[in-house]
Amino acid sequence: MVFYLINFVVLIIYRKGNHMEVLSCSHDTPRAMAAEIHEGSVPAYYREVHGAVCCRTDERVQVEVFQRLLQRADLSGAVVGQIAEHVDAADGFLSKLSLYKALALIALAQQGKQPSPKLLENCIQELPRPELGEPRGLSALRMQPAQEDALTMTHTLDKLLVRDTVQMELIPEKKGLFLKHVEYQVTSERYKISVYRRYTDFDVFHEVLLQRFAYRVVPALPPKRMLKGVLTSVSERDFIEGRRRALCRFMNLVARHPVFSEDELVKTFLTFSGSDVQSKVRDAYKKTGDEFMTNRIATLAKEYLPADIQAQFSTSRELIRNIHNSFHKLRDRAEKMAERSKENATDLLMFGRELSTLGSDASPLPSLASSQSTWGTLRQALKSLSVEFAVLSDKAAQQGRREEDDVVEKLNLFLDLLQSYRDLCERHEKGVLHEHQRALHKYSVMKRQMMSATVQPKEQASVEQLESRIVQQENAIQTMELRNYFSLFCLHQETQLIFTYLPITSHILGSFVNSQVQGHREMGEVWNELQPKLGCLFGANNGLKPTSKT
Repeated sequence: MVFYLINFVVLIIYRKGNHMEVLSCSHDTPRAMAAEIHEGSVPAYYREVHGAVCCRTDERVQVEVFQRLLQRADLSGAVVGQIAEHVDAADGFLSKLSLYKALALIALAQQGKQPSPKLLENCIQELPRPELGEPRGLSALRMQPAQEDALTMTHTLDKLLVRDTVQMELIPEKKGLFLKHVEYQVTSERYKISVYRRYTDFDVFHEVLLQRFAYRVVPALPPKRMLKGVLTSVSERDFIEGRRRALCRFMNLVARHPVFSEDELVKTFLTFSGSDVQSKVRDAYKKTGDEFMTNRIATLAKEYLPADIQAQFSTSRELIRNIHNSFHKLRDRAEKMAERSKENATDLLMFGRELSTLGSDASPLPSLASSQSTWGTLRQALKSLSVEFAVLSDKAAQQGRREEDDVVEKLNLFLDLLQSYRDLCERHEKGVLHEHQRALHKYSVMKRQMMSATVQPKEQASVEQLESRIVQQENAIQTMELRNYFSLFCLHQETQLIFTYLPITSHILGSFVNSQVQGHREMGEVWNELQPKLGCLFGANNGLKPTSKT
């Protein structure tokens, strides 16, 4: 390596085989002093410090990291200020050469000398080594920048839930409900606007959302069609209603997501009232690209990741998988309870109708019937009881709807989020991580071919072509590594999002208890009103146990 100092504006040339790489060159000063220093003038310690504190994406060093490094030098504030004045920091970063200059100045200051670049002009031996500690210990300086702000999500569940509430209703058609296309009225509470969407609009929106945020939890869409020849017309109606509910859950999860909710793509879908929302959504994506291209810290993601990120990911993934399984069972039980309430409503209604049928029978009593028989009076009473049982049926039906709307839907909402997290984990492993491993394998094959080419004489053109391919593959690997770290970064945030949503358990339990209390109270009131009307049916105490009075 050849090292030149011109008023400490430096030219460093690395020699790699037959190739030399110029890192920096300048000679802006009027008086240029040149002093050639033999190879090895830059101590290995300098390179180790640089490797410990520089950004992973390039060779620059953040000013904030350099300032923390200066604090390690144990120098007075005045001396630190002098060193900082002699170090160039463009756009908040130091170049590798600026860091080397700073290290040399720190070493001079620690020796009790004036930290002046002029003293460095006379350095014909190895540059002085500063006392900053082991390089491995300096890497912690780089892990500190704004980790809480960038990686940690500070949202609470309540704050997420109030971001937006999206209502979705089926638009009735003049020709009936079951047409080729079903339209939905989508109303955003945040934007105070209603727009009209078809399923194909949601399909395109979901596709583009997944392209834009491949490293985030994007909920799945419900199926577009049902299986032909399997479902009856009644089931078809249930299918359309179930799909409406699922689309509504999808939109609310998207509209409340801390990243999605602030993106132009989501705003466009919720507010654009033109005729071709699909083209509008695609155009919005084309203008921005995926999140990796627009996120300001995407290429610095590794800097913010904890050292045990893989262990945290594995532990969290297993825990969330168990939570998902348990909530799935809770949802199944809640669905059965809601279904039983609906069945109870049907049974109560049919019970009352049978009583009405029995009471409406006007057939004369046979002569063998006792003169003491009260059947005629009983029949009239039975007929009137059908009204109370119809009310009971209505109350039971309301109970079923409450259980479905307040309990089952909230469980389904959280299950949709949990499933989208599991899908994200699979995308990470089968997508970016898998592509990265394939690229590394391809690179190793190319390197073996290159080694073979250097041993066995080949045409210069073929060797250069292979070198070019290796460089391209190195760039591709670097990009994939950056995407892999950004994918882990997003996965870490999305894991936090899942845990942020966990308190929804208390919302679900509260809704469940309230629905039961309200349902039993309303049903009890009707039963209590019915009891006195049974006086003509069962003797003195109406066939009922006397209630104790307190």
